[in-house]
Amino acid sequence: MSPKDLMERLAAREPTDFPFISLYLNAQANERGRDQFGLFVRQELDARARTYAPHTPERESLDRDAERINKYLEQEVRPSANGLAVFACAGANDFFEATQLDVPIERNQLFVYHQPHLYPLARLIGQHPRYAVLLADTNSARIYVFMRGETIDHKEVQNIKIKRTQVGGWSQMRYQRHVENYYLHHAKEVIDTLDRVVRQDKIEKIILSGDEETIIPILREQMPKELTEKIVDVLNLSVKTPEHEILEATMQALRVHDAVTDAEKAGRLLDEYRAGGLAVVGVADTMAALSNGQVEELFISASMRNIQYDSREVEKVMAAYAPATGHTVEASEPRMVADELVTRAEQMSSARVTFIEDESLLASVGGVGALLRYRITDQPGGNNVG
Repeated sequence: MSPKDLMERLAAREPTDFPFISLYLNAQANERGRDQFGLFVRQELDARARTYAPHTPERESLDRDAERINKYLEQEVRPSANGLAVFACAGANDFFEATQLDVPIERNQLFVYHQPHLYPLARLIGQHPRYAVLLADTNSARIYVFMRGETIDHKEVQNIKIKRTQVGGWSQMRYQRHVENYYLHHAKEVIDTLDRVVRQDKIEKIILSGDEETIIPILREQMPKELTEKIVDVLNLSVKTPEHEILEATMQALRVHDAVTDAEKAGRLLDEYRAGGLAVVGVADTMAALSNGQVEELFISASMRNIQYDSREVEKVMAAYAPATGHTVEASEPRMVADELVTRAEQMSSARVTFIEDESLLASVGGVGALLRYRITDQPGGNNVG
């Protein structure tokens, strides 16, 4: 199960009265080739378990989870895994999901709460998007789909190599048309293959690579609008470039692209807000809009220290939009408030979540804002949603 699919499944869960474990682990091996998370897991699970009275349903659920998690970590983690995310709640029909990643998780974290803690998972998805790379020349092409630093799909297109020759007169013109028609046929086949890959793998970003005087213009001419809008960069890598070099170069291209688009998105958000358009800023107003299903895209600072808010205003919004179970979030804890924003984006708005890496871009509005689908009036707790 992909992290995105897991995110959607976790967000769909109702809060529970049993302790729900969300465990994030850096699984990179130490200099002796051994995992370093074992002691953290044992100590933290034991410490959390002691906060529940013995022989209660809650304590029994957590103890069963701890046993299952430790068994999983001992027996089922593949040596190549660099990151782990485990979610468990024995009291909720023995729920257990785990994912192993080729990219590391920044640090070990354990959360025991009444619902899954999604912020680190959403952050991971934002840092490592699924994207396609098309490398092409006039007779061959390679298409890769990368995610989380690994190849998850690979396709090749190979046609007969044809050369331009100097013949002269009408023969030269006919041969030239023949070559151009051949290139066009090749480009159409490549784009058809790319289109299938993009649809199948749900790709949002495409990077092209090839000669910008020969094949790239032909490819662009054959691309439907849906593919053209997904192109984020054009590189000059040969179709024979080794896979690891393709991955390294395209990840760098994505980082540069994301830095530019972060600035553009933050600018659009602030412009919309200043003009009284379809935007809100600040934690309280954004949470109210998320709770109403108004949000198209949530923007949240990747730096937790940049998320600033008035806890009393946030408490008003959470009280007005409290879940039916009666569970509440501790508004004085930024980590939990940030997680609640991400959870409501998934549960109530089906909104895209964008983490803004440059903390200065949203610093003036408390690190949080959203673009809206529509406006409604008289929002509880907020001032700028309607």
